[in-house]
Amino acid sequence: MKRFLITLSALCIASLAFAQQEEEQYNQYGVKVSSEPLLVESQDGFLVARSPESKYKLWFDCRVQADAAAYFMSDEVAAYAPNLGNGASIRRARFAVKAQLDENWYGEVDMDMANGIFELKDAIIRYTGLPNTEITIGNFKEFFSIQRNNSSRYLQFMERPMAAQAFAPSRHIGINVKWAKDWLWLSGGIFGQTIDNLETATYVQDRNKALGTDQGLSFTGKAVYMPGWDKEDWGMHIGAAVSYRQPKTDVDYVEHEVDPLEDYYGSSRFNTRNATSINRKKFLDTSWIPGVHHDLIYTLEYAGYWKGLRYEAAFLGDNTYIRKDYAGNQNTKMFWGAYVQAGYLLFGGQQRYDHNGAKFTRAKRGKSWGDIELCGRVEYLTLNSQDVYGGSGMGYALGLNYYITNNVKMQLNYQYNDNDLYANMKGKANVGLDKFGNPTKVAAKVESGRGVDYHTVQMRFEINF
Repeated sequence: MKRFLITLSALCIASLAFAQQEEEQYNQYGVKVSSEPLLVESQDGFLVARSPESKYKLWFDCRVQADAAAYFMSDEVAAYAPNLGNGASIRRARFAVKAQLDENWYGEVDMDMANGIFELKDAIIRYTGLPNTEITIGNFKEFFSIQRNNSSRYLQFMERPMAAQAFAPSRHIGINVKWAKDWLWLSGGIFGQTIDNLETATYVQDRNKALGTDQGLSFTGKAVYMPGWDKEDWGMHIGAAVSYRQPKTDVDYVEHEVDPLEDYYGSSRFNTRNATSINRKKFLDTSWIPGVHHDLIYTLEYAGYWKGLRYEAAFLGDNTYIRKDYAGNQNTKMFWGAYVQAGYLLFGGQQRYDHNGAKFTRAKRGKSWGDIELCGRVEYLTLNSQDVYGGSGMGYALGLNYYITNNVKMQLNYQYNDNDLYANMKGKANVGLDKFGNPTKVAAKVESGRGVDYHTVQMRFEINF
């Protein structure tokens, strides 16, 4: 019996060792790795693989937005204004892979392939091992404007307001530290060049190689006070941000194909479309402002929600400071813009806010078949200051958003754009008729006409998965 027990024990030990040997895993480089089983599930339509034992989680985040737009002018404006072509496009075709490796480390790669053009969006390395703190390195949105930081899937209108498009910085490579707890949210970061597509990267690298040009740095900080942070059905967002920005290398890489190294470094430029993407004409455009020492961009914003109501208002501005050794006009250029918008869910839905990100998130639908949000917006932007006449414009918009499911959304927007006589696409668009009845691009020569004013009707179908 004793011999039998010894033999049985030996067999059990051998079997256990064999089982352990079978479970050993190696990566493609021959290194032994630890492994654990994962649960694969759908979380509101998003494919998620996560570990029931550790903090590991990996998921896909995809988005498709299909847009169409039509433009209308009065007969008076059509007599001199450029034609605006109707059309359709894939506004966004996003594919992202996101991973929470453990409780301290997060990684993300996000790219866009809309209309067959590849563009890098987010490339993120994030450390969350300190209490209430996130340290982010890579290419990502600067924390500046609530409109810019809101995901495009949660915007009330198809496009952001003109002031946010013109002034609010988007994605740049850099490092940022964010601290958030209860009602207080703080962020500060240092950023460099934009990293988006091959054309931009090639231009920046060519300038560095040929001329040794610095890419320029930006220093951006933001603070947000969040009353109602512990409430579900109401809350407020009171924020302020400022960004000190040195001239960037890519200020003018698009329009200088003959001599891509033509020296516009040391310039600033602000421009925007009239809150539409199908018509890509930028009537408001400062062109290149030479002799720039730095830009100081700032914003004050107030937003909030109460049950089905969501509202938002902001003032954004830029002061462009000129070098003291510049031979031209050294006066500071001051541009600014503002907007007010609101929306209400008509069938009992609840607006929601992401306190960790200091921005709005997905609304809760009021009915099993969805919910409908009615929205309105008024906005203004001026790029006229000192000797710079980039134009100004008002925008009036109405929106109807149908939240069909948690993942499917339909948007219908109407807007009227009222541009002044200086909004001439950097001298390319007629803005009126001169005394001889001929179209003219020069505001001082206009005898009849009021600039390029037009109506837009646009629609979007969106799915997130």
